[in-house]
Amino acid sequence: MASLRSAYDPRHADTSVFSALLAARKEYGGKKVILHDADDRKLTYDDIVRAAFALGSALKKHARRGEAIGVMLPTGAGAVISFFALSAYGRVPAMINFSAGARNIRAALKAGQVQKIITAHAFIEKAELEGLMGELKSDAEFVYLEDVRASLGIGQKAAGALGPVTPWAFASNVDPNSAAVILFTSGTEGDPKGVVLSHRNIVANVHQILAHVPEALSLDDVLYNPLPTFHCFGLTAGALLPLLSGMKSVLHPSPLQTKIIPKRVEETGATILFATDTFLNQYIRACTGNELGKLRFAVCGAERVRDETRQLVKRRFNVELLEGYGATEASPVIAVNQPGNNRPGTVGRVLPGMEVRFEPVPGIEHGGRMLVRGPNVMKGYLSAAKPGQLQPPPGGWHDTGDIVSPDEESYLAIKGRLKRFAKIGGEMVSLAVAENCASSLWREHEHAAAVLPDKRKGEQIVLLTTYPKAERGDLQRWAQDHGVNELSLPRKIFQVSAIPVLGTGKMDIGAVQKLAAEIAAQNEASGTRAAE
Repeated sequence: MASLRSAYDPRHADTSVFSALLAARKEYGGKKVILHDADDRKLTYDDIVRAAFALGSALKKHARRGEAIGVMLPTGAGAVISFFALSAYGRVPAMINFSAGARNIRAALKAGQVQKIITAHAFIEKAELEGLMGELKSDAEFVYLEDVRASLGIGQKAAGALGPVTPWAFASNVDPNSAAVILFTSGTEGDPKGVVLSHRNIVANVHQILAHVPEALSLDDVLYNPLPTFHCFGLTAGALLPLLSGMKSVLHPSPLQTKIIPKRVEETGATILFATDTFLNQYIRACTGNELGKLRFAVCGAERVRDETRQLVKRRFNVELLEGYGATEASPVIAVNQPGNNRPGTVGRVLPGMEVRFEPVPGIEHGGRMLVRGPNVMKGYLSAAKPGQLQPPPGGWHDTGDIVSPDEESYLAIKGRLKRFAKIGGEMVSLAVAENCASSLWREHEHAAAVLPDKRKGEQIVLLTTYPKAERGDLQRWAQDHGVNELSLPRKIFQVSAIPVLGTGKMDIGAVQKLAAEIAAQNEASGTRAAE
């Protein structure tokens, strides 16, 4: 089993993303099947490069070099080829989160100065996005891939045919420090911000990952990625990492197809699965046989991994679960556990080439607010308030906003976002502890904590749960048996039909907070008592 590159060298990132694709094609062979799409198409490096040259030649008229063009497509060959098509000719793909709603998309378009969006008729119809398109038609012009392909002229077809033969003559000479992609934050804490990542940022992160887990990945591996390409984990780790490292990937258009995905993991012979905790838990429960049994390991990021999920996948399929940590602003991977060096409860060690520092937070004894710097940290933010004006991170340091505690061997434990702490009687208490307790006690259900005002102690924790029989007394007894501080328990428990989540699978913190406040207000108005 041939392992991949084992040492991190900053010089590997001195290239553009498209040039890195061409280098991979040269190293692993143009005829190698590298991508397996949802419609069972199997594409080689030559197929992808040829399609990127032809499509890019047609799309370049829609924007000047250095300008952004939106890409609103599901995870699949269309999204990947569109990304490289724009990159090849010096345009900047702006990945649009089609699940974010018209208001957030409108703010994202304004921040990135995006005037045109690439999409597909088939996708719009299948995803039932006609209403969204109607709301956005005055904000951007939509360019449909089916129409572009039907109108390809001799010049574009020649570019597709000759590009792979003389690629350097057709592709633009792109500065590695120039913008490679614009991704957008979720908008749960205000309007979405555009995160501008350079070519160097993305290529560096790919090589940092390869150097961090040199013996874990092999050219024989098949990586299964159902995560959206508008999310950095799905784009860099799920789509670009395998392409740039010679590892075959299987792409799936939506992580929400929980019954289909386990079967397809088995059918395609996937050995590695990328997911979030929420989605992986659902995939396991949808399995009726040994669908995930051929996996060597699964990697979860974007949200905290619950002990329940880790134990479930180990018990059902004997699959090791590696938890990682990242941020869109870091391209995204910052730290990840390694096979053979996997420490549950942590997100592993920081990737090579990165610096971290911890700023003290009043009320937090062990750990601090983590800032990171490295070759994978973004060029800067774009905002709707100042469209097109890049706001670089001060001194190259990105403030993650997370409270993190390193142990004696530099494994990082994420205590939670600073905004996800309650200040109760002068003590800082993480909402994640309340969620962990509920998940351990009521394993078959979903839970989310929120903070509400408290007249006596300043703030209080409340819990939303899908378990209809949840009682605070049961949770209190479990906590006492396991040594959990009483302050970490929710004062009230609200039963809900579902916990709000984003399209990426992460908990929608803003929606959770809003829902908790609404339920509390309704209960107070009606005199209804929550589970206390």
